[in-house]
Amino acid sequence: MGNFVCMSAMLQCSFGMAPSSLMVTVPLRPKCGNMLMANIMDMAPMTNIMPFGMCQSMANPTVASATAAAYGVLTPMPCVPVITAPWAPPGQVKIMNMPALINNAKCMCAWGGVISVNNPSGSMMTQGK
Repeated sequence: MGNFVCMSAMLQCSFGMAPSSLMVTVPLRPKCGNMLMANIMDMAPMTNIMPFGMCQSMANPTVASATAAAYGVLTPMPCVPVITAPWAPPGQVKIMNMPALINNAKCMCAWGGVISVNNPSGSMMTQGK
């Protein structure tokens, strides 16, 4: 059981230095409140998932390179999310033939970051068991 996630939900990456927001780009979706509901396929970097400020992951080649140039002092670099798979776990309800995105879902960045929902925004509705 979980709350549905809607457009403008606040997201956080475990290696990001700032929160980000979820963008739902398909306009023909059900709404919770006045916001479009998201599904597990709303995961496209720079379209659905915006950058998290600066990235601190040494798995990110730009961070590793900048850190090496700074003689080993961690040097964060601009975040460009690289999402490797849909959000999981999926919700039980389908939105646009895909499972709904729920507030306890997570997705992974290729640089090792775990992206989670901090504030589902407009999540007044909950799905049943």
